[in-house]
Order: sequence, then structure tokens, then C-alpha cells
Amino acid sequence: MKKLKPVDVVIVGGGWTGLAMAKEITERTSLNVVVLERGPARKTSDYMDMMDEVDNALRHRMMQNIAEETVTHRFSRNETAVPVRQYGHFLPGTGTGGAGEHWTGIAYRFLEDEFVLATAMREKYGASKLPEGLSVQDWGVTYAELEPYYWKAEQMMGVGGKAGNLRGRLIDGGNIFEAPRQQEFPNPPHKTTYTIELFGKAARELGYHPYPTPAATLSQTYTNPDGITRPGCAYCGYCMLYGCMIEAKAQPTNTLLPIVQKRKTFTLRNHAWVRRVIHRDGKAEGVMYMDEHGEEVLQPAHIVVLASWTMNNTRLLYLSKIGDPYDPETGKGTLGKNLTHQARGDSGGLVLFEKRVLGHGGAGGMGFRLSDFDGFNGIDQFPGVLRGGSIGGGGVAGHPISSFGNIPPGAARRNWGSEWKKAALEWQGRIVAAGGFSGEHLAYRQNYMDLDPTYTDKWGDPLLRHTIDWTEHEHKQAAMAGAIAAKLARQMAALAGAKYVQGGGRGRGGSRTQRYQVVSYNSTHVQGGAIMGSSPETSVVNTYLQHWKMPNLFVVGGSAFPQNASGNPTLTALAITYRSADALIERYLKHPGVIA
Repeated sequence: MKKLKPVDVVIVGGGWTGLAMAKEITERTSLNVVVLERGPARKTSDYMDMMDEVDNALRHRMMQNIAEETVTHRFSRNETAVPVRQYGHFLPGTGTGGAGEHWTGIAYRFLEDEFVLATAMREKYGASKLPEGLSVQDWGVTYAELEPYYWKAEQMMGVGGKAGNLRGRLIDGGNIFEAPRQQEFPNPPHKTTYTIELFGKAARELGYHPYPTPAATLSQTYTNPDGITRPGCAYCGYCMLYGCMIEAKAQPTNTLLPIVQKRKTFTLRNHAWVRRVIHRDGKAEGVMYMDEHGEEVLQPAHIVVLASWTMNNTRLLYLSKIGDPYDPETGKGTLGKNLTHQARGDSGGLVLFEKRVLGHGGAGGMGFRLSDFDGFNGIDQFPGVLRGGSIGGGGVAGHPISSFGNIPPGAARRNWGSEWKKAALEWQGRIVAAGGFSGEHLAYRQNYMDLDPTYTDKWGDPLLRHTIDWTEHEHKQAAMAGAIAAKLARQMAALAGAKYVQGGGRGRGGSRTQRYQVVSYNSTHVQGGAIMGSSPETSVVNTYLQHWKMPNLFVVGGSAFPQNASGNPTLTALAITYRSADALIERYLKHPGVIA
């Protein structure tokens, strides 16, 4: 094994959280920092030649290579897991920037009660009325403590939107259900289209409160506090699954990397596949990785930060034998517990227009959403629903190739052949599905992660096994979402003089007859496994994301979420990372040990 010169800090993962941590440490200390990223280097100029829909949207060239490493899945602990051999329910990124390069750019703050969810649910329903096996937890940190860090992340990205709760004052046109903000968004919201405006008008006439989706795709030229200037969006539509070729979408490579690359104390190593955290006597001593030539390399370090994707963080802790593996039968142990994904909704039907109303242009986050049924809001009229989610509508037609073939029920006898092609051309841009639902996924005792006893990756290390299935609660959320979406679609059709058609397919993650699917995309919002909390008996890391059993090991990102909220997780992952960086720099470095 090749042994390198020791460094002060080694960070595993070169995405949003890894580069944010690197920026904070190199900016505020003299420590030398090495970031290890197992994927290739990426930069904006690369994306000028990568706007290929087949390569990106269908072949997923920006994603983790599942021929080298995948996950296994089973519905329950009594079943045998099998490997996921095609891109499906989530799409983990790789390369510098990670999933932050190909994300959509939607940037939500979580609701205020999300951070004390266990307490809030007990107070509302009573402990005896909660479902058996529910394992939601309080985060150990409050929204008020995270609010300044949310603002820091929004300024860095240049998030656009409209405040609905500005220091307790509710503002019409914004999200009046959001937690209190201390400042207006750094940028205004995106432009709107005919169908987006139609959705907003329909929602308002039904008594709801639509608001512009918060987006890190710039609505105008913007210079952030670090002096990084990026242009406004050109509305090309290539956001999700693509890197932005003009830098309008906030990505780690166009916001954080340009800053840290200028510092002599920063080093980024690509093609460095970390396999183990090396530790002894309760202290991390560095990491072992494979370089691009397949050689084992030991990188000694005084501080280790795991900042890779949720499942990779959890797997690395398992492979390194750090922490107590979770046992769902006894409920003991913490590593791997509280695996959550994203609840989705049943289809509310389709609005069919006489003329084409959708084009292929647009932006990530372009559209309206409503939170009238998010959290505890408005859900009492739907028996059995304990937490809701947000609902959106409008938008664009999607990419030309992958969206082709979207036809109403009965327009063709089969989904291939000349009849289908004719119908696909006829209906291109004339169909709108209203009411895309993004719901909270509550944590359950039976949903967790561990190492697979059979299958391995290309290095011979066990794959991560995830045991998960939907419960009755996710089915009830889906039914609720479908009923609301149907109202919205009918109202849109009535306003536009269009036709409403019931049906159009079941939603991801929620139909009453559907189990958890690994073959169709849900979201890459997978959380848990190394959750945060106020006690080592119930969490892997403390509220500063410091490992309870290894004080010089920090584990940042979505793996720390005790459960998944309805909103996209990126902004919250950055907020808790910034707070962790503050604690590491201002407290741990002065007094190494457990941060009290």
C-alpha cells in the first residue's frame, strides 16, 4: 500500500457538502485540506459538448456506474435481496460536484416543525394513536438555529423565489405556510408560461395559495457574497440530468470550486475511490482509497469528513466497522436506521388542449407549488394521513426524445407502431398533468440499510442492502394527492376550455396496489443511515454531525436526516453542513474532543 504524507483534513466526496466544508475550512483556517472524489473532474466547459439527451437522460452518463457498484433491495427482512441492475428509483451522481451537477435546482427550506417531528406528532395525535413501527425522531436542532445557515446557502446559490413569511409577516403570493424567513430571497422568481399561470389561477380559485417554486437556476444575472457572478437562465430546459453550460444553475463546480481552487491549502483528487476509514482506539487516522491505476493508497489525516451521497456515507461506515449496526428486530443500534425516500401521489388526471401549449424550453424550478396540504396543513379532511406534502403544476413538455409518446388513454391501441407514432405527434405539447405531489416519507423501524451478505462491488466489498417498502400511510398520502390534483386539473380544464380526462397512470411511490419500486424513477432524495440527534443511543452523529464514538470523524449530508421532509433536501443538507463547519472550526479545533 502506498502511504502519502499526512494532511490536516481529508474529505470524502466532492459534491455540495464536501466542497462547502472545504471552502469553510480553507477560508477560515490554515489547515491543508484534501478532497477525494472517485469520479472524473468536471467543469462548465465540459457541458458545452454534453447536451446529448440520449447520453444523459437515457444512458445516464453523469451517474454512478452501477456495473462497478450498485445496491441490493428487498421489501422486508424475511426476504432475500437482489441487486439493482438498471438505473431506476434514484440516480446518484459521480464526478466533481456529484449530484449537485445534474440536480434540478429546486431549493426548499423545511417546515419549522420538521426538526421536532417526533414531539409534534405525539402532541397532535397522542403516542398511542401513531402507527406501529414509526421511528421518526427530533433532529436535536431547531429551525431557528438553522435559519442563518439556510440564508448563507441561498445567497451562495442565488436562490430565486418570493417570501411568504417574512419575519412573521405573511405575504400574499409567497408561501404563507413556510417557516419565518429573516430576508427576502436573493433573487426574484422565474418567468411563467401559459400553463403555469393557468395552474396558479386554478389553485387560487379553489381557495389555495400557490407560490413560485424556489429555484437555484438564476432568474437574472447575480453576484454572490463570494464574488462569483453567474448569468440568468436561458430557459433551454436542460437542467435535471445535465450540467448547465452557461452556469445559470447553481452547481458546486461554478459556485464553490472556483473559490477553493485558488487556495494553496486545497487539493482535489479525482478517481480516488475510498474504501475504508482507517481508525484505532476511537480515533480516525485517515482513509484508504484506490487510485485510477487500481493501487491502494493510504491518506493519513488528523480529521476525516465523510461527505458523499447518503447511501455511500452509510456503506463506508459499515465497511469501516464504525458504529453499532441497527437491528430492526430489537430496535437497538443506530447505523443504517431510518432509511427514507420520497412519497409520491396518484395521478389526478390529464388536461387535453386543442392546440399545443407546452414547449421544450424551461428551467429547473420553473412553476408554481402550493403547500396548503404540507406538514399538518389541511390534512385532517383525509383520514389516516399524518403528514402531507406540496403540490405543483404547469411546466414544460420535457426533453424531445424522452417525452415523445405522451398520449391520452385510448389514443392508440398499443404503445408502438404507426398508430402510436401518429398519436404521439398529434398530442405532442397538448397534454398537461396537474398536481405533481412531493410528500414527506416518515421513518419506520422496518426500513433500514445494512451490508449485503452475498453481493459485492468491483473491489470485492459487500454492496449496501436497503430494506424498504411503502406502508399504508404512503398509500393514503397518494390517494389524498390524487384527489387534490383531480380538482386542480378539472379547474384548469374549465378555465381553458380544454378537456379533462381521468386517469393517466398511477403515481410513483404511492398507489394502493403498488409496492416500492426500484425500476422507475422516484427521486434521488434518499435519507438516513447515519442520522443526527441529541443522544448516542438514538443517533450516529451529534447535532454538529460529529460521530459520537469518533470525535475527529464528521459525517455530513442527507445521511444525517432522521426522516425526509416534503421539500427537496439540498438546501437543508448545506445548512447543517455549514453549522457543522462552524462547530469544527470554532470549537473542535480549539478543544479537540466531543463538542458539547
